[in-house]
Formats: sequence, structure tokens, C-alpha cells
Amino acid sequence: MQEEMLHQLAKAELHCHLDGSLSLNTIRQLAEMAHISLPNRDEDLRNLITAPTRTKSLLDYLTVFDFIRPLLQTKEALRFAAYDVVAQAARENVLYMEIRFAPELSTDQGLTALETVEAVLEGIQQAEAEFGTLAKVLVCGLKQSDPEQTQAIFQEVVSLAHKGLVGFDFAGNEADYPTKLLTKAIEETQSLGLPMTFHAGECGCVANVAHAVQLGISRIGHGTALLKDHEVIEDVIKAGATVEMCLTSNLQTGAASSLADFPYQVLYDLGANITINTDNRTVSDTTLTKEYSLFAQYFGTSKEDFYRFNQNAIRASFSTEAEKEKLLKQLEIAYHK
Repeated sequence: MQEEMLHQLAKAELHCHLDGSLSLNTIRQLAEMAHISLPNRDEDLRNLITAPTRTKSLLDYLTVFDFIRPLLQTKEALRFAAYDVVAQAARENVLYMEIRFAPELSTDQGLTALETVEAVLEGIQQAEAEFGTLAKVLVCGLKQSDPEQTQAIFQEVVSLAHKGLVGFDFAGNEADYPTKLLTKAIEETQSLGLPMTFHAGECGCVANVAHAVQLGISRIGHGTALLKDHEVIEDVIKAGATVEMCLTSNLQTGAASSLADFPYQVLYDLGANITINTDNRTVSDTTLTKEYSLFAQYFGTSKEDFYRFNQNAIRASFSTEAEKEKLLKQLEIAYHK
């Protein structure tokens, strides 16, 4: 399929990190607002904000985010950043997206967690009004952070449920903080009443996916290690869980050392709920259109497949049932013109 045709396809995205997806122009404006100097040449700036094609590990990949952190310390910056990410998605015909971020990374200058989420919600709502893309927010806890701090953040922001905050997530250092170690934190988070997605299987350990599913988590971020264990794949399928696949970033971090180690075909053949995502548009130098193009090129993914994957995304989204029904109708019309 030609890239222009893929660009025109209606899309939905569940796995997109705010701080990893800022456009170059927005980064420059945010730096000016924060009085932070940047390289004059775009190429030099890109080298600072884009991870290498191959990194040593997930932690190596994540070091790029340190550059963005100082730029997202005010409500104005967070509003602008959230607006930018939705605007980028709208240009790719994204009907629906969920943007995730960790409030603790934006409290260095005194913002509360509640203020950070309110600002991001304001930004996406402004973009939605202008572009028509429906967007929601997921709040991340970091696996390596103090669990009490994370729970305090979640409890503080849960009051924004139904105002655009629709779920929680845990991201970060999976290798040293396996799912099993976070069982208590996950259960406390679930008790707050919002659904969860969860980063698992990004560091080679399929047990992290298995434990997440056993704890009732309905969406798995990445899930790349699933290729190692068909029994866990069957558990995922039986649970009706959805896998948020991120091809480019998985190859960058070494979660999949090659295309042959990426679990797409196995999951596809077994009928798993697959979705396609960018993860980090800027850090991985990608877009949804690029991701679709890679799937079409490497796996022969068809228009009918993309339609099904987008249906999966909408059904697995944390939007309301009424919103899902409307989005599914929009999707059907778009794919059957």
C-alpha cells in the first residue's frame, strides 16, 4: 500500500507518550518559554531528542527524555504540548487517541500533579475543538518511583475522572521492577475505579505480561516478549486483553532484536486483539503513517487488517460506550467509502 493511502486511513491510537511526541517547532517554542537555549540547526536538535536506531536497552532509550523534562514544568507548557500532539495526530486522520504522561516529571518547579493533568486536559480539549480528534488522558506512575508517591498522585488526580482522565498506567524501568513486585501498587490503583493499561514484556520477560493479565489488566503496553510463550499468549486472548504494539520503538530498545523476534504474526494468526501505536513520535522519529507503512511492508498488513486493528483500539479504549459507538460508526464509514 502506498504511504499516501495509509496516511488517508482513519486511525485510532492508544499508546502515545506526551513528552516523547513533541514536534520540533513546539520544542523550540517550549525552550524559548523556559529560557533554555537549543542548537540552531534542526539536525543538531533532532540528535538530542531522537533515540538512536539501536540503543543498548530500554533505559538507554529513556535517557533522551531527560532533555524534554525541563520544558514541561508550567501549565502553559503542558497545555501547548498536549495541543501539539493532538494536532499532529489530527493531520494523520486520527479519530481518537489516548495521551499518557507522568505528572511527577512536571512538578520540578512547584506544579501539583492535579495542575499538570488539568493543563494537559485543557490542551487536548482546545485541539479537539479545532481539529475534531477526540483525545483522552492516561496518567502514568513510574515503576522505579516510590509507590507511596505514585499512589498519592493517582489519588490526587482521580477527581478528574470523566473530565478527560480515563485511566492509569505504569511505565519506566521494567527490568528492575517486574510486574510481580508491583502487585500491591497495581491493586491499590485498581481500587480507585479507573481502568488500567500497563507496560509489560518490553524487556524480554514474558512473566511480566502474564502477571499483568492475572491481575485483571485489560491492556498491555508493548507485550513484545509474548513471542517466547504461547501459553501466555493464550492467556492474553482468553482474557480478551489488547496488545498495544509499537514496532519502531521495540526495535530501537532491543525489545525485539529483529523483525523475526517481533510477535505480530503469531498474535495475528491466533486472533489476538492487536493495535498499532507510535509510542513516541519524536524520540522514535515516527508517525502512525510510518508505523502502518512498516507493517504493510514487513508483514503484508492489509487495509482490512488496519480496519480491524482500529476497531480493536476503539473497543479497548477507555472512552465511554457512547463515544465508542460513535467512533466505530465513523470508522466504518471511513473504511467503506
